[in-house]
Amino acid sequence: MFTGIIEEVGHVRRIDGGELVTECHTIIEDSQLGDSIAVNGVDLTVRALDGDSMTFDVMPETYRRSNLVNLAVGEAVNLERSVNAATRLSGHIVRGVVETTCTLDSLTPEGDALIARYRVDPEYLRYIVMKGPVCVDGVSLTVMARDSESFSVSLVQYTQEHTNLTRRKPGEAVNLETDIFARYVEQLLEARAAT
Repeated sequence: MFTGIIEEVGHVRRIDGGELVTECHTIIEDSQLGDSIAVNGVDLTVRALDGDSMTFDVMPETYRRSNLVNLAVGEAVNLERSVNAATRLSGHIVRGVVETTCTLDSLTPEGDALIARYRVDPEYLRYIVMKGPVCVDGVSLTVMARDSESFSVSLVQYTQEHTNLTRRKPGEAVNLETDIFARYVEQLLEARAAT
């Protein structure tokens, strides 16, 4: 489990089939083999550690559902270690289970903030609620607007400077994890209606 508060923006050192190697300096300090690390919001297990890099295995299903399949050497990736009993839950409960990708539609300045608008398939948009949490490329954000085909979030200066979200160009895919609680409620209501 994660919080969606990015600890470090690392870079892809190598990607070869099912192997992903990321360069990092902060999160490697107390990481161990077998630890869960969110890479652009995808929960991956550390298979190898080197002085300034981590190696992960990436399954075909993960490539199908995420933007990891599009990564290139040198590309920036958001990194977060999993929570422990002493971690503050500053963002929201993030599982690291990317459901799909959505597309950056626009980045619009608003004072010191940037409004990011993302287009998403209606199948997933229904789990995105006004003022509710959403996770984009591993970043915990609050939905500020929603219509029939997209949602928008406001990126404060800290988020702009400490994530890879502002490096994205319109049309690029980002990873999406919707609110798990919305999914639980829907499933419970469907079960109730079926009885």
